[in-house]
Amino acid sequence: MRSLKGNKVILRALEPEDLLFLDEIENNEKYWHLSNSQTPFSKYVLKRYLEHALEDIYTSKQLRLVITNLNENAVGFIDLYDFDPKNNRAGVGIIIHEKFRQKGFAFEALDILTNYAFAHLNLHQLYAGINHNNIASLQLFQKLDFEIVGLKKEWNYFNDAYHDEYLLQKIKNAL
Repeated sequence: MRSLKGNKVILRALEPEDLLFLDEIENNEKYWHLSNSQTPFSKYVLKRYLEHALEDIYTSKQLRLVITNLNENAVGFIDLYDFDPKNNRAGVGIIIHEKFRQKGFAFEALDILTNYAFAHLNLHQLYAGINHNNIASLQLFQKLDFEIVGLKKEWNYFNDAYHDEYLLQKIKNAL
C-alpha cells in the first residue's frame, strides 16, 4: 500500500517471520513499563498473537504494524490501540529497537500512521500517554503537532517509584 511507505520506512502487517523480533521487543524488561507488562511472553503465545494479528481493526480494536527500513529489515513497531469507531479515536504507541534510534524512523513512521488514521480510518483524533521523563518521545509527538493536554500524577509504577504521565492529543484539522 503506497500510503504506508515513506522515504525511510515502510509500515507493514505482522508476518510469521516477525516472531524473533517480536520476542526480542516484548520480552525486554526495559520496555515492560510501556505496555504495563510484568511477565515474559512465551514464543508459543507470541506465535498465536501473530496468527490472530490478521483480525480487522474493527474486530480487535487494535492495529500493530512493523516499521521496516527500505531494505525491509524490521526496526520497530507502531500501534493503534483502544480503537473507538463510535468516537473516531485511537491511542498510538511506537517503539524503535535501540540500535535503530536517532535515524528518523520514528518520526516518519508516526507521521505516516497519523495520516493513514485520519485519511483511511476516518479518525477524528489520536492520543498517547507518555512518561514525563521520556523526553525523546515527548519531543517526537510534539514535533508532529500532538499537544500536551493533561498530566496524570503518579500514574505508572515502575523502577520502585511512581511516575507522572502526560496525555497528548492530536485532533484532525485542528491546526
